[in-house]
Amino acid sequence: MKNKILIAILLIAGILGLLVIVAPATLLPVYIWIVRPFQIKGDAMYPNFKDGQYYLTDIQYVKKDKIQRGDVLIFKAPPDPEKDFIKRVIGLPEDKILIKDGNVYLNGQLLGEQYVNGTKTYGGDFLQDGETVTVPPNNYFVLGDNREYSSDSRVWGFVPKENLISKVGFCYNNCE
Repeated sequence: MKNKILIAILLIAGILGLLVIVAPATLLPVYIWIVRPFQIKGDAMYPNFKDGQYYLTDIQYVKKDKIQRGDVLIFKAPPDPEKDFIKRVIGLPEDKILIKDGNVYLNGQLLGEQYVNGTKTYGGDFLQDGETVTVPPNNYFVLGDNREYSSDSRVWGFVPKENLISKVGFCYNNCE
């Protein structure tokens, strides 16, 4: 009887030990190459993305050259590469962006931005009101949805493709 209990204990210990080794070995590649969690910090994307929410993000999406206008991306912040920012893609390479009278124009057309809830957009240090910029190859023009509280391409310029980390997927915590 003692031998059976000892065998059962050793079997359970072996399984637990295997899980301790296998779980991280399985999760690490997923974290590095497939999905990564991201916590919203601040109000730059409010009300669409709220401070304290957690999202899973898709790392492979940005590597496949499928970036589209309207995508919400996580990237290394050009003014501080130690920080990750979340912003919405407004301009793709070769697009022309103009901010004028509180509106954003894309390639000469007024951009319909239902996600800003009527908030006006004004220029910054990089792109001032009434100026037009052309997005260079392998770069993106991004804006926060909450324009009054967002440090974005209007202030510090374009986001190079190599700074992109992932595309925002679904909320998994604090999603109210």
